[in-house]
Amino acid sequence: QVQLVESGGGLVQAGDSLTLSCAASGRTVSSVYLGWFRQAPGKEREPVAAIAKSGSGTYLSSSVKGRFTISRDNAKNTVYLHMTSLKPEDTAVYFCAAKMTMGSAIAASYEYWGQGTQVTVSS
Repeated sequence: QVQLVESGGGLVQAGDSLTLSCAASGRTVSSVYLGWFRQAPGKEREPVAAIAKSGSGTYLSSSVKGRFTISRDNAKNTVYLHMTSLKPEDTAVYFCAAKMTMGSAIAASYEYWGQGTQVTVSS
């Protein structure tokens, strides 16, 4: 089992920065790949970023590339999403997710999910 708990969401102004954290626990946590997804009202859940177990390989969606980065601290079993230059269109519930194998970045490929944390960007 893998348990995921997100934190760091909140209300910010356009142009601000915010860092989300996801703490992972469970006996298989060292073997998982971790990713971030987001879902806005009326929209499909979309991949935002992902990172390999080693931390050397990352994925960023085209909508956030150049503004967001993802990092991982395996010693703390935590993955981070560093967000800068936030825009109102970034407003969504952000989810942390984990999977056991390398592959597609789509949501259906992930096995474990956190509860989500709300990020609201005002203009």
